[in-house]
Amino acid sequence: MARRSSSDTPKDKPPREKTGARFHGRVENSDRVCDHAGCTEAGEFRAPPAEGTRSGDGPGQFRWFCLEHVRAFNSRYNFFDGMSADEIHRAQRPYAGWERETRAFAQNGTDPGPRWADFSDPLDAIAARYRREAAPERSDGKPLSGQDRESLKVLGLEANADRGALRRRYSELVRRYHPDRNGGDRAHEARLQKVIAAYQQLRQAPAFA
Repeated sequence: MARRSSSDTPKDKPPREKTGARFHGRVENSDRVCDHAGCTEAGEFRAPPAEGTRSGDGPGQFRWFCLEHVRAFNSRYNFFDGMSADEIHRAQRPYAGWERETRAFAQNGTDPGPRWADFSDPLDAIAARYRREAAPERSDGKPLSGQDRESLKVLGLEANADRGALRRRYSELVRRYHPDRNGGDRAHEARLQKVIAAYQQLRQAPAFA
């Protein structure tokens, strides 16, 4: 039986995309450009579609980022964004999705969370989000989103601050940075705007409802 020569190989076969060994999920030689505005680096890491880009019944198109921008995307990603307090509570339950009358293995379930050794997570995206979102940060158990934490930092408040503390701190900072309290000096106007935005965001957050 004659061997097939290399000249018999179809010439129109597309090149196979190569997955990088150093970073799990990297797809090399794809000719994609990073989807971050203004970036011209290679888009080698896949990210979920942007909200509102879904077409018809199918999912939206995945986005592709370079290493720097996929790291930035992962650091900002909030699984609970848009959920109500009840939805977040259900999602955080240890057996979410296992709604059964009884569980034969419940008494033996000693694993407190995912076993990170079972995952390839070089960018620390999975573990970081679990540490940040799964563990309660407030004594009342109310959830805090990433935006909540940023707003608390702007106001200089602890995670356990209540609605009363939020109002008092807001009033204090508005008086401190308002031009009328500084002889008309508008040097602190940018800081004042950040304080106002942080307060408006927190007063509508589930943790301060």
